[in-house]
Amino acid sequence: MKQTIGLSQFTDAFMSIRPNNFSYEGLQVLFDWIEQQEQDTGTEQELDVIALCCEFSEMTPKEVIESYGYDVEDDGNELNNVADCLHDDTIVLGLTDTTVIFLNF
Repeated sequence: MKQTIGLSQFTDAFMSIRPNNFSYEGLQVLFDWIEQQEQDTGTEQELDVIALCCEFSEMTPKEVIESYGYDVEDDGNELNNVADCLHDDTIVLGLTDTTVIFLNF
């Protein structure tokens, strides 16, 4: 038996189990990406908060640079520059105003 959930239930599930893994904006990016994957593949996904927290990250540009050692030009467009670097190594799901959400690698 499966249950279809919306963004509100999706964010509630994360906030009750892992409230510090993603911002609300980051969860919306993750939710939209998962929904798009379901549409593209025709396969429904099971909501497993812990697995998603292990598979994906939301980080600021500074955190990405510190964690992965990217040499990013500080030209006022650091978020997009970091996303471009990550795109070379993994799947970038999307951006919020201050963070990038990506598949861990």
